[in-house]
Amino acid sequence: MNVERTDTPLQIETGRLYLRAPRAGEDARIVNEAIRESHDELKRWLPFAQEVPTLSETEENLKRAQELYVTGESFRYLIFLRETGTFVGTVSLFGIDWDVRKAAVGYWLHTEHTGHGYMSEAVEAIVRFGFAHFSFQRIEIQCESTNEGSRMIPERLGFQLEGTLRNEDLSADGKRLTDTAVYSILPGELIPAAT
Repeated sequence: MNVERTDTPLQIETGRLYLRAPRAGEDARIVNEAIRESHDELKRWLPFAQEVPTLSETEENLKRAQELYVTGESFRYLIFLRETGTFVGTVSLFGIDWDVRKAAVGYWLHTEHTGHGYMSEAVEAIVRFGFAHFSFQRIEIQCESTNEGSRMIPERLGFQLEGTLRNEDLSADGKRLTDTAVYSILPGELIPAAT
């Protein structure tokens, strides 16, 4: 299906945040610093964070995100605080199936900024965007079943736990089998995040 994406906004605003599409040259340093500063937490859950990336690797990653944005394969947004412009994490729509009109949400947050509801606010915004702008009929969040911090996001926002897939994936370090919690939400089910 050829989906017109020329009007896809490069920025989404919420009460406390703005979400902006990445700019590889401009954003690589701040994203790389956030990964470095949050490495101990991120490597527990994310395969990409097993080693601290170099600045050039982060820049390449952001260039790839820009390419996928243009082709409509995924839409990654960097999350910034509106008051200060401080970078706090990323949120993405990915795994998009344009025929079924469904996508998944992925996210990570700088460790220094956890506990303030920023990720719930960002995920709410990108889910609303996906339903309104792309007419998605289903949005999923999948995470390791023991990742309580990640699981709180869909649970706060009204996602339904569809089940736990046993021995479905490998841990982020690739050393053991893990279970995956699968959440989904349909249009009209979203509960606003408390900020």
